[in-house]
Amino acid sequence: MKTIFGILILAGLCARAELPSYDAELTTFAYPYDVKFFEFEGQQQKLKMAYMDVTPAKPNGQTVMLLHGKNFSGFYWEPTIRLLTDKGYRVVVPDQIGFGKSTKPSSYQFSFHGLAENTKRWLDHLQIGKVAVVGHSMGGMLAARFARMYPEATTKLVLVNPIGLEDLRGPVPYTGLAKAYEQELKTTAESIREYQKQAYYAGEWKPEYEALIGAASGWTRHKDYPKVAWNAALTSEMVYTQPVIQEFPLIKVRTLLIIGLRDRTAPGRHAADPKVAATLGDYPKLGRAAARAIPKAKLVELKGVGHVPQLESFPEYAKALTDFLAL
Repeated sequence: MKTIFGILILAGLCARAELPSYDAELTTFAYPYDVKFFEFEGQQQKLKMAYMDVTPAKPNGQTVMLLHGKNFSGFYWEPTIRLLTDKGYRVVVPDQIGFGKSTKPSSYQFSFHGLAENTKRWLDHLQIGKVAVVGHSMGGMLAARFARMYPEATTKLVLVNPIGLEDLRGPVPYTGLAKAYEQELKTTAESIREYQKQAYYAGEWKPEYEALIGAASGWTRHKDYPKVAWNAALTSEMVYTQPVIQEFPLIKVRTLLIIGLRDRTAPGRHAADPKVAATLGDYPKLGRAAARAIPKAKLVELKGVGHVPQLESFPEYAKALTDFLAL
């Protein structure tokens, strides 16, 4: 097994000018476990969904699916994969279409319904009938939609600092795809680092955070980046226009919310009136409201932790996750 976090942290300590560039499908970017591809047809085109399928030494008969956030892909789940396989879980981790090592279509109608359907087709391909679903950030929105669409296939639902806990269509003006794409094209390694530093880590940057931006930073230095930027714009549109919060009361499965209370992530905040923007992304308030809205929800709050609890506060996150899965 490659230690991807160790490799990337070391790379982050090197001169930034020496960092590599990556094509649209991260061909040369190392994932911590073997990557396979599920090939299928969707929206009148051939698509490839990359995934890791990690089996434990001593299986307990249960499978956990990990769904990545918008600014991430499957590789960043490495510590969680190790945690769960050590406890006997089979762990499956897809890169959604438009993300990571998966296809970056030039024409694709992104929707949470569609991504959930793709994911179910992939699980059927693997002959996995039931999974515990864990989603982080945007992956939390997808996880909620998957649980709504396929309750018979979902044993438990875990939402880790999900976005989508508030409907931003009112407070955040719609900017349109053209402007979103223009903004994505301006992205640099430095702007990625600065955004995550402020939005996720309260203005503090540590060497271990560098591991999470290696792939995205490398994309910005490659000639394929316009293709990646277009997919990023399309998925930003999906996040903005397709809230899932209204469906929380309809979720039937037992649910755990793991909420870092320092988080203030609110996609599109920069487009809102400053006074309104200051009220957005209030995760203490939003997490408690979500826990009340979801019928079988448990809330675990992590003080002093931001948007990525599985990096910032792994022991507390790990205990909450494994205790819940063991119920």
